[in-house]
Amino acid sequence: MRTAIYDGLRFTAMSSEIKAAITRGTLFGLASISILALLPLIVRDQLGGGPVAYGALMAGFGTGAVFAGISNNLFRRILSQERLMTLSCVACAACSLSLALTSSLAVAAIALALGGAGWVTAWSGLGVSVQLASPRWVVGRTVSIYYALIDGGIAAGSWVWGTVAQNHSLTLALEGSAGALLLVAATGALFPLRERRESEPDPSEEFNPPAVALDLKPRSGPIVVKIEYLVAAENVESFLDLMRERRHVNSRVGARHWTLQRNLQEPVQWTETFRTPTWTDYLRLNHRLTEADKELDKRVLLLHAGEFPPQITLSIERPTGPNRKSEQSVPYFPRR
Repeated sequence: MRTAIYDGLRFTAMSSEIKAAITRGTLFGLASISILALLPLIVRDQLGGGPVAYGALMAGFGTGAVFAGISNNLFRRILSQERLMTLSCVACAACSLSLALTSSLAVAAIALALGGAGWVTAWSGLGVSVQLASPRWVVGRTVSIYYALIDGGIAAGSWVWGTVAQNHSLTLALEGSAGALLLVAATGALFPLRERRESEPDPSEEFNPPAVALDLKPRSGPIVVKIEYLVAAENVESFLDLMRERRHVNSRVGARHWTLQRNLQEPVQWTETFRTPTWTDYLRLNHRLTEADKELDKRVLLLHAGEFPPQITLSIERPTGPNRKSEQSVPYFPRR
């Protein structure tokens, strides 16, 4: 269980697409939740209404959400994901600001319809971005991390805007929320939502487990992998650039303690080394590599100057000390 959780956290931390979606979602939830969290106060204190007014405003919010859901495919054909996220933030900011300034039930209902449309458009786009950026072997874990963090942002935002409304004013809380939503839209410059590539990041099926001379169990390990390359001096810089990408790829799918060494006696020889906790983890690592990762391997192979392919050596670490403590005789004391 711990290994599975660690793999999900590591993959999420090393995926720029997932990190951008989680960051934008958490900030959007924190800033936009004021619309729903403060709605009862808006109805009571600003509109002077009751349960019927509250229901009408929620109906307006739901109507906008339904319209956005129906039109979602059309929006995505004509607009990029980043543009849709920006428009969603602007729509929710306009909703929050309108609620802060109006005392009309009809205007508030129209504003909430706009906010509902922005709400659904933002969340649907972010959720799809996380799922499409995750291979099948880790998608459940990345989606769980995504929902945990955005729910945390929603919870924190509810407390923040409620505190502002209680200690200052309801109008200030809604205006602050509108300003925060515009800042979330601006964070696209730092955390852009990328468009999906034509090929999905699903694992490649082309891997045959190597033959080994030892009788390894699934939990045998740690496994040490060494790959030796021969690289000409004029290709060293290009080789290092590719190996930086390779380090990121291998670490993302489960490699640990990744290093690259250069032979001091024969400078043309380079050795890539990494470890996996068990034999099963090594097999999983290779099954998790995508077609795009395989293309990176081919680019590295083009820089290999040897007559034969790079030599791959698999080893298993063994401690030099005793595997277990020696058994000691336990004195027997008869009961009285």
